[in-house]
Amino acid sequence: METYRNPTEVQMSQLVLLCHTNHRGELSVGQLLKWIDITACLSAERHAGCPCVTASVDDIYFEHTIRTGQVVYIKAKVNRAFNSSMEVGIQVTSEDPCTEKQWSVCKALATFVAQRESSKVKLKQILPLTEEEKVEYSVAAERRRMRLLYTDTIQDLLAKSVIQDDLERRDCSKMVPAEKTRVESVELVLPPHANHQGNTFGGQIMAWMENVATIAAGRLCQGHPTLKTIEMFHFRGPSQVGDRLVLKAIVNNAFKNSMEVGVCVEAYRQEMESCRRHLNSAFMTFVVLDEEDQPVTLPWIQPQGEEGERRYREASARKKIRLDRKYIVSCKQAEVPLSVPWDPSNQVYLSYNNVSSLKMLMAKDTWVLTSEINKIKLYTLEDDKFLSFHLEMTVYTDTTQAFLLLSDLSRRPEWDKHYQSVELVQQVDEDDAIYHVISPILGGADSKPGDFVILASRRKPCDSGHSSGPAPREPFVIALRSVTLPTHPETPERTRGETLCSGFCLWKEGDQQTKVSYYNQATTSFLNYVTTNVSGLSSEFITTFKACEQFLLDNKSELALSLQSL
Repeated sequence: METYRNPTEVQMSQLVLLCHTNHRGELSVGQLLKWIDITACLSAERHAGCPCVTASVDDIYFEHTIRTGQVVYIKAKVNRAFNSSMEVGIQVTSEDPCTEKQWSVCKALATFVAQRESSKVKLKQILPLTEEEKVEYSVAAERRRMRLLYTDTIQDLLAKSVIQDDLERRDCSKMVPAEKTRVESVELVLPPHANHQGNTFGGQIMAWMENVATIAAGRLCQGHPTLKTIEMFHFRGPSQVGDRLVLKAIVNNAFKNSMEVGVCVEAYRQEMESCRRHLNSAFMTFVVLDEEDQPVTLPWIQPQGEEGERRYREASARKKIRLDRKYIVSCKQAEVPLSVPWDPSNQVYLSYNNVSSLKMLMAKDTWVLTSEINKIKLYTLEDDKFLSFHLEMTVYTDTTQAFLLLSDLSRRPEWDKHYQSVELVQQVDEDDAIYHVISPILGGADSKPGDFVILASRRKPCDSGHSSGPAPREPFVIALRSVTLPTHPETPERTRGETLCSGFCLWKEGDQQTKVSYYNQATTSFLNYVTTNVSGLSSEFITTFKACEQFLLDNKSELALSLQSL
């Protein structure tokens, strides 16, 4: 029986030769970036049926190096199509053909834009079939939202950050002037560097950027640096055959074991042109490894001039942002602690994790129907670490109205006895808010009331840009997870509760008909209550969900809610 294969999937296999490697006998990251870009572009073009160009690349973390004689496997597939753009997921692994041992090298997400000269592009929609495809399809909408906010978020965070440094206390004799690391190089775009439309391959530009960045990093450490991370960046415009590309790199800041290198790419057509086009800028993190592959201590960098000090301080801020992003977005859900500290530098990524975790839970295909009482279905899902439950019912009310009612946690005490009072602590933005919830005493005489600090993130169904073809129905989402705030610490009078992943998904079933689903990934403190209900020893789940239904029906025509706000 032939196994299923995604119709947009493209695979590339490459044997690493000496011409592909650096002085250490390891595959050049620049060469790997070119292979990644070509594979992802072919996947995008397979779906679009027309030429595509690289628009952006998300953070890439390189987990393993690849040596001469090993084989590189690159797999790319389209996760989701919007109007004229697509998110392509890429996985890179390597294999030693002698031992058959395999390693994960990196994962990447790239956005490609379809281009057609004769008509406006209108991409057909992706139809996910497997659980993995459904998860990637659903989460792609949240990742797209994060990308669109990325530049503004970074600038806002940098403007508000107070960077602590000890420049004045450092020994200047042991510092390397930043200008000593400055590198400039020019490249002429030739036909082998471009696609069939004459546009320069994004991977080729990335390879040139990696080259000058490596030279700049080498000037600081007087050694051979290894690239560990490429930060998310966007291509601001196209480049064609015949363009001259000027690449500039400089070390912005050096930390104990790593350094950030900034790279800028500009293009011009003729030598006499005074105006250059800014193609993109990127930030790359390098380390220097000793003979045992351990990072060595690096010399400090000495910024020069106001521009140098700005780059120096911004690099420190970006490092914190980068760590937040990697910790919250890149980690597996089970590896993220229940309550993550809320901070302006990680609010976008916590919101992303909040929504994507609920969508991942929703997309699981191993839910088991446990019971059905009063037209309310109870499903359970067991895995190695969590017991999750899912309640589902149909309510005869407008979906948008139900979404507004349920996303306002201040009204939840009207139907949920586990919410005694709710205080809005911070309205983060239009779609995200932090609440402090007080819950009543539910145990014995020695029990204390409980409290939660919850991030609530609401999302409307993502508009896929009116792409052609049938598309999977997407729900309205209200995601909830615990966070910690210094203004609301734990107190002896209450038992601090936590929720890792919970919330509502609502689907429009008809003109005045909504399917309401509630999901919850049970934490240890909540487990006894869940198992008691799942086993049928208690009917509180059903009673509470019935109260939710009545709340929606009682307020279905409430005029105070403005549907125009959505």
